[in-house]
Parts: sequence; C-alpha cells; structure tokens
Amino acid sequence: MLVTILAIIIVLGGLIFFHELGHFLVARALGMGVSTFSLGFGPKLLKRKFGKTEYALSLVPLGGYVALVGESDPADIPAEFTAGESFALRPAWQRLLVIAAGPVANILLAWFLCWFLVWQWGIPVLQPVIGGVQTDSPAFHAGLEEGDRILSIDGKPVESWDQMSAAINASDGAPMRVEVARTSKDSNRETVLPLIIKAEKSVRKTIFGEDETAWLIGVRAGKTVATQPQNFLDASIVGAKETWHMVSITWQGFVKLAQRVVPLDQVGGPIMIAQMVGEQARQGLPGLLALTALISVNLGVLNLLPIPVLDGGQIMFCLYEMIFRRPLPVKAQDYATRVGLFLLIALMVLATFNDVWRLIK
Repeated sequence: MLVTILAIIIVLGGLIFFHELGHFLVARALGMGVSTFSLGFGPKLLKRKFGKTEYALSLVPLGGYVALVGESDPADIPAEFTAGESFALRPAWQRLLVIAAGPVANILLAWFLCWFLVWQWGIPVLQPVIGGVQTDSPAFHAGLEEGDRILSIDGKPVESWDQMSAAINASDGAPMRVEVARTSKDSNRETVLPLIIKAEKSVRKTIFGEDETAWLIGVRAGKTVATQPQNFLDASIVGAKETWHMVSITWQGFVKLAQRVVPLDQVGGPIMIAQMVGEQARQGLPGLLALTALISVNLGVLNLLPIPVLDGGQIMFCLYEMIFRRPLPVKAQDYATRVGLFLLIALMVLATFNDVWRLIK
C-alpha cells in the first residue's frame, strides 16, 4: 500500500510539476517575473527566497504552480518587480511561448522516459508465433496450428507479428506462400512447412472500437516477445518515434470522443489513473515508467485542447491577438472562459462518475 501511495504521489505530482517547470523556465528565459514557484499546493511547509522568486514546498504534493507577475491582473505588480517583467504587458508571441511551454515540457518528459526505457530494456517485439487458430478460417483450412512460427511470406522474412499482419493485409486476397516452423511435441524437433494461405476480407475493430475492413487469415497472436537492444543514440530516435505515436493516438482519442465514436463511459479520471499507477508500481519499474510517459503525453495533449481555461485556449487568444493586432475583447474572453470552465468541470464530473461506477461494478 505504501509503495502504491508513493508511486501515485511521485507520478502525478511529478508530471504536473514538470508542466509548471516548463512555464517557469521559459518565463525566466524571457525575463518575466515569477513571484512564487511552489512544489505542491496549499499551506507552505518550507519556503526560501532566491532573488525575487519565492520557492516553496507546500502541503499537498500532487502538482505545483507558478505565479507570474501580472498574470491575473496587469496592474498587480509587486514592489520588487518592474512593469517590464509583467507577463500581461509582454507581446502576444512571448506569452504564447510561456503558455505552450507547459504542454511541451510534458511531451519532452515522455520522450526522455521512452528514451531511457528503450536504452535500458530494449524494444519489445511481439513474435509471429500463432497463439490460436479460428475454426473454419483460411489459416485453419491451410493447416496452420497453435504454436507455429511464421518464417516468411512470399519469400520475404517475417520478424514480428506487426510485419506479418501488414504482409497479410497487403496480399489483397491473393494466395500467399507461407513458410512455417513447427516444433513436434513428441520429439521437440523443428520442421519447416510450406503452406498456401489465401486471406479473406473481414471486419475488425480498431483501438477506438470502429469497424475497419482488412484481409485476415483467422489467427491470434501468441505471447512470445523478443527484445531488441538499442544503443544510447538509437534509443533516442526510437523514443521520439514512440512518443510521437502516443501523441497521435491521444489526439485521435480526443477527436473520436468528440465524434462520439469512443463512448463517454470510457473516459477515466484520477481514480482510474491512480489504480493504473498502483498496479504498474507493483509489477516493476519499466511498466511504471511507460505508463508515466503515456500519462504525461495525455496531460500535454489535453492542455493543448482549444478550451479557454486550458493552455490551448490561452494560446488561441494569443494567436488572435497576433493575427488581428489587438486582443480579443474582454467580454468575449470572459464568456469563452466560462463556457470552457463549464466543459472542463463537466468532463471532470463525468470522469469521476465513471471511476466510481467501475469501482461499484
């Protein structure tokens, strides 16, 4: 239990802290004033002032905050700061950089975590080993069996399950020459068998639950996974690709949610995240780091959504000001902020309701 609690505090608190750290670093790089940078929320347990900024450790460890000079009120400039250090009085492009730095910090953190994971533990690759054969399927009629390993398709070597699936889907229903390695259960000897398999057009579910048409042979994957080691530099490239893939999938997930393709009951909140973090913490460090990277990407992409109370909405205000050479009218900003706040609260209520309902079930 203690390990779970610590993992939740470190992961969730650390992700929000890195988000705020992004805002802080870019604001200071542009010469903007920061009155307070706190690790945690609520009453301050420890505080120390360096220069003009007060650094604090607060009671509630889940997150942190950065108080920029003039952020909420352009006229609210503490005595030790000047008008030139006010966030609100800076050009729109500088404010945009500060606002965008939070989500970008979360995505960069995900990249570093993926980089480290690949460097230390390599790339897990699902092998083209058959875990099961559907009755009356093309694979069944061709003689494919559970435990068979696909060696090649039409003379091209197959090294992973994804590569095998892509080759089958690209066959467009034409007969395929498939080489299969089969291990005898009696003698433990391996035999290479040539098979002819013709895929059939079928409907399968995407990760978002949508139907898509594909050429399939009626098999499911086994559980054989191999690891491909990577050096430090190669791991950075693989980590970047994996991070971009997570960003793409996360963005598509929000779009599908808005389109009602993804049911609303699939939305999860803090309780579900805490459960997932606790489970991965018990299973080991690699899984916990991978989950942290995924949550970090989700936090970054969520904050880039064009909802006024989020960073994405504030970025839209800055872009409007940069394009039309004047800020959006205050009344319009206030109205948009109220609508955005309502949407965000509704999303939080929905996520919490779903979490509690899952616990009850």
